[in-house]
Amino acid sequence: MRTEGTLTRLDRVFARLDREPQRPAHIDVPRMSRHRVVLFSATLAFYLSIVWAVVTTSWLVRLDWQVMFFRPYQQWPQIHAFLDYYVVLGQRGPTAVMVAAWLGWRSWRQHTLRPLLTLAASLLLLNITVGAAKLGMGRLGPHYATVIGSNEMGLGGDIFPSGHTANAVVTWGILAYLASTPRARRWLSALSAVTSLGVGLTTVYLGTHWLSDVTLGWAAGLLILLALPWCEPLIARAETALFDLRDRWRARRGSRVPVPVPAVPVGAPVVLKPRAPAPEARETVGAGRTARTPVYLAPGPHTPRSERTPVTPAGSRRPPHSERVPHSDRVPRGTTARPLTGS
Repeated sequence: MRTEGTLTRLDRVFARLDREPQRPAHIDVPRMSRHRVVLFSATLAFYLSIVWAVVTTSWLVRLDWQVMFFRPYQQWPQIHAFLDYYVVLGQRGPTAVMVAAWLGWRSWRQHTLRPLLTLAASLLLLNITVGAAKLGMGRLGPHYATVIGSNEMGLGGDIFPSGHTANAVVTWGILAYLASTPRARRWLSALSAVTSLGVGLTTVYLGTHWLSDVTLGWAAGLLILLALPWCEPLIARAETALFDLRDRWRARRGSRVPVPVPAVPVGAPVVLKPRAPAPEARETVGAGRTARTPVYLAPGPHTPRSERTPVTPAGSRRPPHSERVPHSDRVPRGTTARPLTGS
């Protein structure tokens, strides 16, 4: 059985989320109220009116050219370095990482995946809607304009609406959307509005967007925030599906964990039995045989191995028959041989 001390990091994260399986009661989920529907309809009408004004080359296009010829980056060059860094607040990569880190901590504290799933849904809607509008209208930016006074539509550009502005509205506005108290929602709404407004005007200052691009980017981001309550049921189903998948994965993983063997308590004494001595090996002599004296106890001098007669190829130490000494000339053991003298 898995204990708390052997939990992996992923198991500890899920255990933290399991402590409060229900969504906290003080966090209200925004619904598509009548007031929100009215705001969504008005913003959509404003969005379509800007598109129509640019397509028909109306006064809005002439204003775009006037602002471009004004060249704000030449009028106030002292703030150019600061605005180069400030515009990063509208780039999708850095802002998504910062906001995801904050919402991940919120998910950990509130024991729910709703903040992260809401951010993912808003970024998905942003990529689909703004990306499709950019590619569909194909407008060129101020730096790539070809004909003075034209709307530069349908020329293969991807600048209308402004992606920096729409991304700033969505990523910073999602913090206000997920606020848990009305006061925090008001403050975060004002902060996100000022941030996105500054990012949009910064792109106009740098000359990377027309003024109408920025205006349409604000409307596009606001439409996504106003439409998020329609996505709440889908977000709730996605959260439930993720937790069900987690439970099945943990059940399948738990079935593979081997049953641990119960260990001996630490304080229990262990009795050690003395080992019986090994019986001595004795040589049993048969009844009809006498015990033979070992060779190393035999009487007489012991001849070292170096002084022994070498072994013949036949396996015997005796000399050949031609070199044998006659029996009468043998010298008894223990005497000295006498020298032979002539007769």
